[in-house]
Amino acid sequence: MQFGASTFVWASPFGTDTLDLIDKVKEFGFDLIEICVEQPETIDTRLVRARLNAVDLKPLVCGAFGPDRDMSAEYDAVRDNAATYLRQCVDIAHALGSPTVSGPMYAGVGATTMRTGEERRTQWDRAAATLRPVADYAAGLGVRLALEPLNRFETDLINTVEQALRFLDDLGRTNVGLLVDTFHMNIEEKDIPAAIRRAGSRLFEFHACANDRGTPGEDHLPWPAIAAALADVSYSGPIVIEAFTSKIKEIARAVSLWRPLAESEDALAANGLKHLRRIFG
Repeated sequence: MQFGASTFVWASPFGTDTLDLIDKVKEFGFDLIEICVEQPETIDTRLVRARLNAVDLKPLVCGAFGPDRDMSAEYDAVRDNAATYLRQCVDIAHALGSPTVSGPMYAGVGATTMRTGEERRTQWDRAAATLRPVADYAAGLGVRLALEPLNRFETDLINTVEQALRFLDDLGRTNVGLLVDTFHMNIEEKDIPAAIRRAGSRLFEFHACANDRGTPGEDHLPWPAIAAALADVSYSGPIVIEAFTSKIKEIARAVSLWRPLAESEDALAANGLKHLRRIFG
């Protein structure tokens, strides 16, 4: 297994002024850094790749999908903006050597509206129609997309692995799979290991997060059973700690982080990695 840490643990947005995070993540003993692309213009891929190569750290890329990056939106301009942004993320992934771009790319985070069944189907179809050409663009560059179900408080479209698999079937693109996150699964899945087994070979990435988004292992999650389920589906992809710093008010507000969940961001990363190495070997 290869273990990674998200730049969200320490910084938002990531850019060329936060390149020292690459050294920090390497010093903790991680194999990967998940670079969260909030503002593509802040990332000089040549400088980032040079720093990655200098410390021998592998990159992953994830996107940040706010209301103006909603592939399911009613308005063409919003959907076009979402598609343009995701293509930029794909370009960054290709330039850095990341095999994937991940995130809840089907809709804008925080978009939660009561809809009829017909309205929901229209929203679903808009998301799939917008995503297909971007998936084809990514495939042409050898990049895979990992779609992440979110909990009910953050999206109204795809909350469970079962829903996500149906969306993938409708999408019809083999380079699009799933990222599952234990924080969201703890809320939405009746049985986390069973959901992992259901995802099976379509699981591209895995976020190992505490139920409160704090330190993995300092929680009530069934980690041995989770590890067994990943082994059962022969998962050998990245296992990434994603957490958020409460020091940045904008991101803390966005993820409803009202109190520190660890002694420090560094302690969360260090203790979380120790737990994951103990559980996954």
